[in-house]
Amino acid sequence: MDLSTFQHPRFARMYERISAESEERGTAERRDHALAGLSGRVIEVGAGNGLNFGHYPPTVAEVVAVEPDDHLRGLAAQAAESAPVPVQVLAGHATALPVEDGGFDAVVASLVLCSVPDQRAALAEMRRVLKPDGQLRFFEHVRSQTPWLGLLEDAITPLWSRIGGGCHPNRDTTAAIRAAGFDIETLDRFSYAPLRHFPRFAHILGQARPKPGLGPDV
Repeated sequence: MDLSTFQHPRFARMYERISAESEERGTAERRDHALAGLSGRVIEVGAGNGLNFGHYPPTVAEVVAVEPDDHLRGLAAQAAESAPVPVQVLAGHATALPVEDGGFDAVVASLVLCSVPDQRAALAEMRRVLKPDGQLRFFEHVRSQTPWLGLLEDAITPLWSRIGGGCHPNRDTTAAIRAAGFDIETLDRFSYAPLRHFPRFAHILGQARPKPGLGPDV
């Protein structure tokens, strides 16, 4: 699998440095909420440097963590060694997950759907790997519902995406999840500043299930 287009070495090293501060400013607490109650076999898409691993409950039998960036994947592999549940770290990306159809009780998308090149294709892959009664857990940075701030996010997205590892701060991820054939069961919308001197970004956190009778490529 060619992952050369997914390498962002400068961003990966910057993220390694700043992620600890983000955890202290509320991100760790949101990870707890996003992963609470999970069980069985879980696939995490875009695992980054493995900061979710310590938040999985003991009812999870296995986590398959997929990460395309070489540097972050190496850090995730280190984090997996001390995780409270079994974690297997794989090279791969969101639009071609290197796993079988329908093999997982849950998919976790944590601060990743803002940066995937193709949200529709990524969400179709998430449907493909889920069991029919499985669930999608999401914790995502999204476009603000405040009109002027949303317009500002539209304006800065081209530059922001180049320096931020492909992050698009103006995506309506809630609509994308529904359009991909998921029923959203719980949805919490909130804003917080993950870093000092950053604005209070809009986020969503919740869970969804595949609509019955629909294939993965809605």
